[in-house]
Formats: sequence, structure tokens, C-alpha cells
Amino acid sequence: MSEVILELAINGETRKLRNPHVPRSPQEVAAEGIACLARGAGMVHNHIDDPFLTGDAAADEYAKGWSAILASDPAAILCPTMAAGSDLEGRISHFATCASRHGARMAPLDPGSMNMPLSGGSAITAKVLSYVNNYETIGTVLGELCKLRLGASIGIYEPGFLRAAIAFHRAGKLPPGSFVKLYFFGGRNYFDGEQCVGFGLEPSGSALEAYLEIIGDSSLPWAAAVVGGCVFSSGMAKLALERGGHIRLGLEDFAGDHTPSNLELLDEVAGLARSLGRSPAGSAGTARILGLHCRSSSE
Repeated sequence: MSEVILELAINGETRKLRNPHVPRSPQEVAAEGIACLARGAGMVHNHIDDPFLTGDAAADEYAKGWSAILASDPAAILCPTMAAGSDLEGRISHFATCASRHGARMAPLDPGSMNMPLSGGSAITAKVLSYVNNYETIGTVLGELCKLRLGASIGIYEPGFLRAAIAFHRAGKLPPGSFVKLYFFGGRNYFDGEQCVGFGLEPSGSALEAYLEIIGDSSLPWAAAVVGGCVFSSGMAKLALERGGHIRLGLEDFAGDHTPSNLELLDEVAGLARSLGRSPAGSAGTARILGLHCRSSSE
């Protein structure tokens, strides 16, 4: 039975008014992370409540939830998000402390630019965030991740993002442990779950094949995710599992007609994986599949 990486994005911008099950406090993050890892999740990605915290202040806020997770599973693969802010230095200033003091093994990289929808409406009336990462910015972030020996958790929102990731990979610029996440658009935005102008490709077999054609023989491990929808009910989880890929899921991405917990979403996808002859990799299996740097106890 081949292994599958199940990445849990446990909160993101989802708030309790939208889903009361979403973990927001450090204590909730810790409990959710421990439970998800015990049920086969391979890695946990979370946001902290104040996106404008930077540097040690942000890293220490992550640690409030992570310390209990690492006490339960010392091999846990934890990944923060970028901080908000106007300059790149501030947005990634917490990575070093997250890695050196608080156990992070991966950090995010978005290798491209896009208009991210913040509200509904047509392309004319919708409120959007213009999210810009040029090649110089991408190279700077990759240099920092390589220095810190962090795997790159690579978000692919549009096909151009993937072309850039492949180019940096072929140039030998991606750190060991890098992992590509193919984000398909499920119809609703990240922030309030309302219908909105989208980005990228919708979840379908032809869309997945288009991305896999770009990946080609690069050997980069990849996962499918449905942002603003459901990776399970859309059929994308089954398509990805059958094609040998991995799955990202969780309440950061989910937008459906009910309010499940992260564990419910995890059990649903894990059960599907087992029915297709694939077993959840867990922390150790995920690190092995990705070739992730093994952090020693002295670091």
C-alpha cells in the first residue's frame, strides 16, 4: 500500500462565526494538531490570529500552540504562514526563530502574482488583493529557506506559479523537502466563504492533467487542494489519489454547506485513500517522501 501525504491547513482566515469548530487559540491549535497527527496527518499548517506580528513576536505566538504538538510528536512537520506587511523582510522575519527555536520544518512560498478575491461580485465590482511576487522576491525567499534548512511549501494558484516553481527547481534553487500544492478554485473566497470571482483552474480531471503536464518529469512531489470548496466532494481528492498525488485539506480551504471539523475532513479523505490502496504517511512518512531535513535535538 503506497503512502499519501495529508497536509492539514487547520485555520487560515476562517473565523468561528463562519465555522465554530475552527481552532483559533494556541490551546485549540495544539489540541487540533495533536489529534490530526495521531490520525495520520503528515503536516500541520496554521495561522496566528494577528497577521501583523513579525519577527520573534510572531514566532513566539506560533510556539504557544506548537510546543504541545512537538511534545506529543517530536517529528511533527509544522509550517507557519507569511506575516502581513509592506516589505518582504518583515513578512519572512519570523521564519528564522520558528526554525531555530520552535520546531518549524517548512515555510511558505508563493512563486507568482495574482488578484486574490476578498469579496463577491463581478470582476468589475469585486474587492481583490493584488498579490505580487516577482522572480527577485521568489529567489530571496528561497535563499532564506535554504539557509534555514526549511522545506518550501509552495502554493500554486495559477499555472504561471507552477512554471516558475519548476524553473527554480531545475536551477537547483529549491531546498530539500519542497512540496507543490495545486490550488483549484472551488467558487468561494478565503475570507467569508461567499461566492466570488475566482483564480486559476476549477477542480476537474482536465485541470489536474494540465498541471501534471507542466510538472512533467521534474519529480517534484505534489498535492491537490480545493480553495473555497471541498477537495473531497468536488472529486479532486479521488482524482489526485488515483494519479499518485497527495492531498491538502482543512478548514483554511473548506467552504461548503455544513460546518465540519478538521478531524471530520481528515477522516473522510483518509478513508478514501485507504479504499484506493493508499495509507496516510504520518509525520515520519511525509518527511521521508519529501526528503525533508531531519532537525536534530541540538538545533
